[in-house]
Amino acid sequence: MQINRHIQRNALVLLGLLPCVAQAGFVEDSQLSLEARNFYMNRDYRDADRVDTPRFQGQSKAKAEEWGQGFMLRYSSGFTEGTLGLGVDALGLLGIKLDSGRGTSGAGALQVQRDGDVSDEFGFFGPTAKARLGKSVLTVGTHAPTLPIAFRNDTRLLPQTFEGAQIVSNDIDTLTLTAGQFRATRLRNSSDYEDMNMFADGATGGVASDRFNYAGATYTPLPSLIATYFHAELKDNYSQHYGNLIHSLPLAEGLTLKSDIRYFDSDDEGRTTVDNRNLGAMFTLMYKGHALGMAYQDQSGDTGMPFIAGGTDPWTLNTVTYHHFLRAREDSWQVRYDYDFAAMGIPGLSLMTRYVSGDNFEIGGQDAREWERDTDIAYVVQSGPLRGLNLRWRNVSYRGSHTTDIDENRFIVGYTLKIW
Repeated sequence: MQINRHIQRNALVLLGLLPCVAQAGFVEDSQLSLEARNFYMNRDYRDADRVDTPRFQGQSKAKAEEWGQGFMLRYSSGFTEGTLGLGVDALGLLGIKLDSGRGTSGAGALQVQRDGDVSDEFGFFGPTAKARLGKSVLTVGTHAPTLPIAFRNDTRLLPQTFEGAQIVSNDIDTLTLTAGQFRATRLRNSSDYEDMNMFADGATGGVASDRFNYAGATYTPLPSLIATYFHAELKDNYSQHYGNLIHSLPLAEGLTLKSDIRYFDSDDEGRTTVDNRNLGAMFTLMYKGHALGMAYQDQSGDTGMPFIAGGTDPWTLNTVTYHHFLRAREDSWQVRYDYDFAAMGIPGLSLMTRYVSGDNFEIGGQDAREWERDTDIAYVVQSGPLRGLNLRWRNVSYRGSHTTDIDENRFIVGYTLKIW
């Protein structure tokens, strides 16, 4: 397996911190775990010869099918003693092909080579240096962010990562401040870092970029109220403001109303034509094991909302399992139901099902509509030698008036072993 220059440089950072191991806090507070994930995915393309239908040897594909075994080794040290604490984290990833080939690749789980064949295995190693001062932590190296303006994708065999630096401060009670810069991304089915690209439906002028800058704050004035603001910029592509309010309101004994309002305001940078406003609101009633939610998302402007391409998940309410519902001027609504079977005396078993519909947009100059239906059934073993083993079945159906329809199933088995 070829080791790229990013790994070599980061390995030197890790080696430079090894003398710190002698300090007690560094070792005593360290953690090491190994997560194993078996992932199978079958995507059935219901239409032939659509513009967006994947092709193999000039012919429309009938399906994409991939099966793999993934391993994720995660190490996190404690911090050295003193006013300035130092530490190091590391992430090791390995993906192994169990079944797929040129004609059925493209599900996004396994690495596809330039000739179209599927790699037997692929891997990645990413160290991260960290420093703590008070309640502020600076990290430099590999990141797997869950930020509203850059949410790493972890819906396949291995997670997506970014390379860069980030600082998070909790020195002020009820206020979390975050800022950082990412210089490259490694996609979920890749071994190497690369420049970041933009996706924005209907936008032109996008270029590869090695700068994603962001800063934001999360304020929690009450346990039931959270307010968040972020500003982000993918250099020479787009700038983006994000605001979010989350509120929980008890209505009666065991009955709660959760409100989630998200707003994105995105504009062009460089020579792009990005122009988008995205306002979404979701209201969810929760009673014992039940949760029933409804959402509406309104877009305005000349393009769809921009985000980092290659699998990064847009943090919008109607971005779901298969589709993001972010076409130019598209408006969409969602109804969702969740149930935790612990309320029936079956802890560990859960159900999620949702339906999203979008309209008011065009494809090829023609009015278009689309919808998606998702169902997740998951179970986590609660006791015995397999305690913690989790199993999940995901079923997806997508239909669009001028796009390729798909039916999809994913089966995921995972287990995390805490080594220390």
